[in-house]
Amino acid sequence: MSMTFEPGRDGVTAASGFVAAGVAAGLKSTGAPDVALVRSLGPRYDAAGVFTSNRVFAPSVGWSRAAVADGQLAAVVLNSGGANACTGEGGRQDTARTAFLVAEQLDCALTDVAVCSTGLIGVRLPMDKLEAGVVAAASALDAAGGPAAANAIITTDTHAKTATAVGEGGYVVGGMAKGAGMLAPGLATMLVVVTTDAEVDASDLDTSLRAATRVTFDRADSDGCMSTNDTVLLLANGASAVRPQPDEFTRTLTQVCADLARQLIADAEGAEHEVAIHVRSAATEDDALEVGRAVARSNLFKCAIAGNDPNWGRVVSAVGTTRAAFDPEQLDVSFNGVMVCRAGAIGDDRALVDLHPREVHVSIELHAGSEQATIWTNDLTHGYVSENADYPT
Repeated sequence: MSMTFEPGRDGVTAASGFVAAGVAAGLKSTGAPDVALVRSLGPRYDAAGVFTSNRVFAPSVGWSRAAVADGQLAAVVLNSGGANACTGEGGRQDTARTAFLVAEQLDCALTDVAVCSTGLIGVRLPMDKLEAGVVAAASALDAAGGPAAANAIITTDTHAKTATAVGEGGYVVGGMAKGAGMLAPGLATMLVVVTTDAEVDASDLDTSLRAATRVTFDRADSDGCMSTNDTVLLLANGASAVRPQPDEFTRTLTQVCADLARQLIADAEGAEHEVAIHVRSAATEDDALEVGRAVARSNLFKCAIAGNDPNWGRVVSAVGTTRAAFDPEQLDVSFNGVMVCRAGAIGDDRALVDLHPREVHVSIELHAGSEQATIWTNDLTHGYVSENADYPT
């Protein structure tokens, strides 16, 4: 089904009954937008969330976990320019103060406000600036504010990331995401807010969100580093009065999440190649995931891709470190359709592989079963090193 959206109705404000804003509060030294606010206008306030599995997590993660535990959210406030992680009791108080101010500005329950932060770890937020930014964002809320909100949450990203899809019956799912480094499963380092005007109960939202993130954000693995602030939130307000079938809603939600996850990998710090690692004929899905992640986290493999070198030896070496079931003498590895490793040995001429296009597909056949999985990663370049060496400045 096609639908024409009004100008500015993109991402988190594509669905009916949501407003958003993005403003510059001075948290970033560049003067770029750094505070975003997303508000649901109801009539329902169902919500679900998934968060980092890192044992070291920011106060915003702890706050938002508690806020969404009852399946209800009315608003999400997000800041870039500071992760507010590892900041002790003062940082926890800053998170609570931010949520309190949002609740006060929007006249909603304090427990229905989620908080997200992103930026440098170990630095307190300048609360005078953040508080002024929250007030400004609350005053600027608009149904056309989705793009501005998406722009306000980026850090080392080169651009904002949004996605929108229309489900059966005309309900809309829209989202925004940020993330360019520290991308690794659980959930990939990111902040994501997805909204929908579908009528979906909180328990079903949770089921759908976990199913969608499992095959999208959880399979984006840029650099093997897990963040302290990962948060993916899903808000549903029922404004369309459309109650979709659970499976159909999950498919539509997954479409949006997959779009955003691919955008994260495409904009990974310094990346010159986006790499899909397809693991096939595995004994179990877990085996396929373990193999894909082992290859995605091999710096030798990632450097080879940066140099346009289809070095299959680095692939099979990574596969061999896993616990997956396979016979080393049955492994097949292909780069962009050219089987350079056949039956664990030399295959077609590596010179037949062209790795100059940005998108690269690596296929690994384990010949151990019928399960499969795909992990998306990127190459490791001088740009990545420079970005992270200079990041604190």
